[in-house]
Amino acid sequence: MKKSVLFIDDEKHIRLANTQTLELADIGVVCYESAEAALQVITDEWEGVIVCDIRLPKMDGLEFLRRVQQIDRDLPVILITGHGDVSTAVQAMRDGAYDFIEKPYSAQRFVGTVERALEKRKLTCENRLLRSELKAHVAPGPRIIGETEEMKMLRATISQIADSGADVLITGETGTGKELVARSLHEQSKRRTSNFVAVNCGAVADSLIESELFGHESGSFTDAKGQRIGKFEHANGGTILLDEIESMPIGVQVHLLRILQERTVERIGSNQQISLDLRVIAAAKANLMELAANNQFREDLYYRLNVVSLRIPPLRERREDIPLLFHHFILVASHRYKQEVPMPATSDMSSLMAHNWPGNVRELRNAAERYVLLGNQNKWSIKSLVTNTQTNVAQNLPQQVEIFEKSLIVQALSASNGSIKKVMELLSVPRKTLSDKMKKYGLNKSDFK
Repeated sequence: MKKSVLFIDDEKHIRLANTQTLELADIGVVCYESAEAALQVITDEWEGVIVCDIRLPKMDGLEFLRRVQQIDRDLPVILITGHGDVSTAVQAMRDGAYDFIEKPYSAQRFVGTVERALEKRKLTCENRLLRSELKAHVAPGPRIIGETEEMKMLRATISQIADSGADVLITGETGTGKELVARSLHEQSKRRTSNFVAVNCGAVADSLIESELFGHESGSFTDAKGQRIGKFEHANGGTILLDEIESMPIGVQVHLLRILQERTVERIGSNQQISLDLRVIAAAKANLMELAANNQFREDLYYRLNVVSLRIPPLRERREDIPLLFHHFILVASHRYKQEVPMPATSDMSSLMAHNWPGNVRELRNAAERYVLLGNQNKWSIKSLVTNTQTNVAQNLPQQVEIFEKSLIVQALSASNGSIKKVMELLSVPRKTLSDKMKKYGLNKSDFK
């Protein structure tokens, strides 16, 4: 239904005639014999327009117009009227209809009206997209890059839950960007004006972690020479990230569970309860349920932390994103080190995509920095950036070819800001082939403008 016409009429011969008229004008059309059936498929994201007869059994065109406006007031609806319905159609235009066509009408008049409505709809959708992108670019916080479905879903979920205040459990391998996701949650929430406090539970000695997290009073133990504000108290009003939470000692997990339940903290050596208003985000690279089954992690704490769970896929599961990420890291490194380097050739990306990236995005970022720093010496090449290149044996050749092909198209669309003409030139492919490939991989040029 994308960029097409939804045509509604209860008479079959009229649907057939108008379908032929629109298709001859190279305009896609989907027909329905009732307004009720058409309403089931209309959304505010649809990029087409609607043509509807006023006189329909059950729900007529005017009631249908009112229902459509509840979905999207900017969706163009063209009404088809008989001679006796002209005054009704005029009133419908005052109520929000795009236009009306009086029977009998010529093919030229019909197609012209539809084309103008489609152009209006296109501009509306483009403006919405620009507003959405502007909001994303001006919003504070880090960018989570990726065009695979998993990453799109991750970004959508972050936006949806950012302001909820719910505690979140982030899981993913080392280097996938768990802290990046946590910061994005914080920066997109109302808490962004308060502290974001990150604690690596695996990097703090067991003997110090309670003091680090909860704070202590002066003299509460041998080395407590002064009062210390703990990380929880410091994050009050904001967000605390407990990274590598699987490394937290069992005894400290008991205290953490109480804090999560009661939202209060007590400094070591104090009897005063301090109220907390903060979001707790936990991050783990291990399977907490397996650890709980082996009595290495408290099961009740796992369920308390796991209000919302976000999984970050490893880089080998989203190879199509590798060229996009690599180019981004090259631009960042070029700016940081004040060095201009040429972007790698498209053909070089196969080496990057064949590597399994056990260090995930962190390893890829380091490779991009090496490319910027050493790329002009000793004929430094993409292949030399990755060592012990491993092929993903779980995927056969056709699957790997499809991944590589999709990544090339995504890369070209990104570089050309969605210009199909420029993509055709970059990839040296005809329009029909490119169109078929984009349809196959679910790519839309408007997503790259």
